[in-house]
Amino acid sequence: MPQQQVKLEGHFIDQQILSQVLDTVERLGGSYEILQLTIGRTRRDKSTGLFNIEAPDDATLQSVLRGLARLGAEPVIPLPVRCEAAPADGVLPDRFYATTNLPTEVLVNDRWLPVAGAEMDLALVVDERTNMACTVPMADVKAGQQVVVGTQGVRVSYPPRDNHDAAFRFMASSVSAEKPKRPLLQRIVQAARRVKEAGGKILLVGGPAIIHTGAGPVLEQLIRDGWVDVLFAGNALAAHDIESALYGTSLGVPVGGHPPGHEGHAHHLWAINRIRMAGSIARAVETGVLTGGVMHACISRSVPFVLAGSIRDDGPLPDVITDVLAAQRAMRSHVPGVGMAIMVGTTLHAIATGNLLPARVVTVCVDVNPAVVTKLQDRGSHQSLGIVMDAASFLEQLADGLTANG
Repeated sequence: MPQQQVKLEGHFIDQQILSQVLDTVERLGGSYEILQLTIGRTRRDKSTGLFNIEAPDDATLQSVLRGLARLGAEPVIPLPVRCEAAPADGVLPDRFYATTNLPTEVLVNDRWLPVAGAEMDLALVVDERTNMACTVPMADVKAGQQVVVGTQGVRVSYPPRDNHDAAFRFMASSVSAEKPKRPLLQRIVQAARRVKEAGGKILLVGGPAIIHTGAGPVLEQLIRDGWVDVLFAGNALAAHDIESALYGTSLGVPVGGHPPGHEGHAHHLWAINRIRMAGSIARAVETGVLTGGVMHACISRSVPFVLAGSIRDDGPLPDVITDVLAAQRAMRSHVPGVGMAIMVGTTLHAIATGNLLPARVVTVCVDVNPAVVTKLQDRGSHQSLGIVMDAASFLEQLADGLTANG
């Protein structure tokens, strides 16, 4: 029977990778023998494992090895990475290697080259002239670029979970509305402080529920206090934030609790039109049309934002990027340096952002619907911590924790 020895190294015990490796072998039609298993004595010590993998035929063995490569297992005697030229702009070779969001390396000319830009569901492009490898979106690949095919010569690694990370994720085993929120929020506050102290950026991904629930002023103050370095949203959050600043309503409903006005249903459309008349959100701030709100805070504090459009948008605002690939590229350009991502009240933008983030980024997803926060994890953002909670309560408690004691 065809067989191959593979090795696994790292923190695969506490991260439950070992069970996934063994399950993958059997699920794909192979069998395994554990030849050696050395478990680290502390959480910081790496574990090592040596396994003999057998399969009834070579095709099955290669399928098993491809599955194991995505979990960080590699052949004892690694072979160099295999590449094929992209046949056309925006087209990849058949069976190209689809990336994970974990640190990845490729074996080129007897050297393991680190892959720049850890992100899931992209391709790997190798330039042997410069000894460099990077991830490339399908739409951005150019004809003739050397694209990695198969898993040969590719290895991924799982970063160790330090004590801070373990404390942060102590309740991340499942998503439930019944989990106590206070200790979880305390750990989120601690994680945010660590990210800022280390010089990292905090990214907030927000939906219109933030404005609808009256939490706009809270987010605005977080931005003004320097706790938000980048904002990702859609047309809706910005439009209703500006509506709130201009008319005191969100979707026509007064955020201050006053009775709705006669033409409140048109307020967000009027707000969008005012900004379109000014030319941009920044220009509306400069000319005094917009004097407060989340978007005003972003402009006045020079906090970059990306507003990604959708088919259902009203208007949209002139700052909204309606080309989805252009929006994706704009979002991707702000990911470097992000140490923490907080996603509040938005399904599609949360998943889109999660797809762009390396696994090292501390990720928090908050929504009143449990299906939203579990969907983000199911789509591959395994580092995501889900909290079932309304947007206003979360942001208010987050702000209280961040402002307490400085």
